[in-house]
Amino acid sequence: MVSTARFGLVLVGATCLLAPMIAIARAGDVRDVEPPFLAENQRVMDTMMVGMAVKPSGDTDRDFAAMMIPHHEGAIGMAVLELRYGRNEQLRRIAQEVIVDQQQEIAAMRLAVGEPLPPSAPAPTQGSVTKAAPPDPAAPAVHTQMKNQ
Repeated sequence: MVSTARFGLVLVGATCLLAPMIAIARAGDVRDVEPPFLAENQRVMDTMMVGMAVKPSGDTDRDFAAMMIPHHEGAIGMAVLELRYGRNEQLRRIAQEVIVDQQQEIAAMRLAVGEPLPPSAPAPTQGSVTKAAPPDPAAPAVHTQMKNQ
């Protein structure tokens, strides 16, 4: 009976010692993505700040849109980084909403000041999309037959 109690205490003690080590190991995974996240986030922020430095045109509405569009593009860039590196599902859902909302607001601001909308492009999280090559007429046709049951 005493040996079982000792084994239980040893097991509890080992668990108490291992739990922090496991937590540190998991945190190490998070720290591995932090440097690329920070570098990419700094690039997004720098681009946004340069874009927002608009020389006044004398048209308040146009200047507002000219400053807000890069601001919104920066928010989209940061949201993409959250999707790429973040792990919190709630924040990832918010990041998805930020992308959609900010894209809609950019389009609305461009239209409001008479700017054309840019051509359609893949979502920022999809990267570039290439067109599929047309089917090769010389390639043998592949058909599957359904067996009657």
